[in-house]
Amino acid sequence: MGLCCQVCALLRHGPFRNGSLHATLLASLSTTNKGEEVEEKRGVQLTEAAADTKATLLHHLQVTLGSAGMALNSEFIEGTEAANSLQSICYKRGSLQLLDQRKLPLQTTYLDIRDSTDGWHAIKDMVVRGAPAIAIAAALSLAVEVFNLEDFNGTPDEAFSFIVMKLEYLVSSRPTAVNLSDASAKLRQIASTVAAATSDAKNVFEAFIEASEIMLKDDVASNKAIGSYGASFIQHLLENSKSISMLTHCNTGSLASAGYGTALGVIRSLHTEGVLERAYCTETRPFNQGSRLTAFELVHDNIPATLVVDSAAAALMKDGRVNAVVVGADRVAANGDTANKIGTYSLAVSAKYHNIPFFVAAPLTSVDLALSSGQEIIIEERSPKELLHSQGGLGEQVAASGISVWNPAFDVTPANLIAGIITEKGVITKKGTDAFDIKGFVQKAALQSGA
Repeated sequence: MGLCCQVCALLRHGPFRNGSLHATLLASLSTTNKGEEVEEKRGVQLTEAAADTKATLLHHLQVTLGSAGMALNSEFIEGTEAANSLQSICYKRGSLQLLDQRKLPLQTTYLDIRDSTDGWHAIKDMVVRGAPAIAIAAALSLAVEVFNLEDFNGTPDEAFSFIVMKLEYLVSSRPTAVNLSDASAKLRQIASTVAAATSDAKNVFEAFIEASEIMLKDDVASNKAIGSYGASFIQHLLENSKSISMLTHCNTGSLASAGYGTALGVIRSLHTEGVLERAYCTETRPFNQGSRLTAFELVHDNIPATLVVDSAAAALMKDGRVNAVVVGADRVAANGDTANKIGTYSLAVSAKYHNIPFFVAAPLTSVDLALSSGQEIIIEERSPKELLHSQGGLGEQVAASGISVWNPAFDVTPANLIAGIITEKGVITKKGTDAFDIKGFVQKAALQSGA
């Protein structure tokens, strides 16, 4: 762990400057009308009607975020770093630093993110990447900005409009990953609810800050659940083998999330349980997230691992060295079609040919039920420079001048090539059919969570 993150862990913030979200909502909903029956909570007088409204708002916040059992009146955010894993996001109230992943593994540099403009550029320029991480980084960059606003004298509605404008700007940074737009929609809904219930714009900003912090903490818990479900399912599928070799693509670990990771979290869990023989990671051209980041994480955690060029994956499968493939996802359509880093589709085709199970590991926030299939997913195209120059565009020119370039950042893997989708609520399978019932799974998970 870098010095920055050690400092961040020591400086995890204390209470809100003006109290927790509970207190701000209590204050904003308080009344002092004579003759009404009142209840006293935390020194604030509330009418019964206001108390009911307050409870509704707090429940709305928990349901909207899908918080994994986190108490919303907690006045401290605990350290979010998973044990023995790297940390890409260093945050305390009013301050955010992001690990510059473009410089890994040779340099460890953290960049100060002061506002949503810094956040937008950090996401667009791939200082931070990975669907869960960019959603959290975007939310926290705006949380830092509103925390440090000194001269805002607007109304609650104007505070809400300010948040909406900034969120729309942040979502434009990278369009393919649904986590970013999903987080934006949830945060917007929370800000709208609080704006309608308070007379103080500061309460809108504080509600936004606390909701963003809950997202940060919940991501680690979600990733650990994904790892546990995935490891258990794969062991069962492989008849409790004690020697499992996994292949993964791109980077889906602590560097792509708040901690632990999704697909790499499954590999971490298999290693922790003592059944992982070896992890194979592809280099993941052209930005080399596999060779620069995944290999870095695997070495850091002392997980037995081997790096291969992208084009060697099929030969690796043919030689019988891979028992299963697990990758992440930037967006999962309602039918199970999945957008992930370019090259994922090739791996899925090879895995199908060699009768090797191919899994997607992603939180339910990556599921987009509004899209019926992967054909509706917008695929981001990156700069030609990433192919024309070494180091993903950061180094010297290596290709002939004048050559045209097609550089999609993602491809879509059809659902019929996917054996299962590993989520924080369990593994979505086809159960004897050739189709996933993702909508049914999501609805059942929501009911079990009390949403």
